[in-house]
Amino acid sequence: QVQLVESGGGLVQPGGSLRLSCAASGFTFSSYGMSWYRQAPGKERELVARISSVGTIRRYGDSVKGRFTISRDNARNTVYLQMNSLRPEDTAVYYCNIQMNSRGYWGQGTQVTVSS
Repeated sequence: QVQLVESGGGLVQPGGSLRLSCAASGFTFSSYGMSWYRQAPGKERELVARISSVGTIRRYGDSVKGRFTISRDNARNTVYLQMNSLRPEDTAVYYCNIQMNSRGYWGQGTQVTVSS
């Protein structure tokens, strides 16, 4: 079955960096685009970044453009989110996502907290 496992979250000071990873299994990873979403307390889940199956097309939410970079390693079945210049408003649970056969699959999420 499809499994997505996020890691790499934690507590970081404003201006700092974190790299999130999402390890995927149970499907042909290199055939699907992958996305990162986030959800802050009391807010709706929002798209952070999306990458095509071979990594040639990347899209970002307006709030993270120029600061976050999505990438993938199809040999390792892993998608990454490099987050730089972090701000307190980036605090959220970050989720990995794949859309397959009109169904969305999600990982358990990893908490990112940006605070001094």
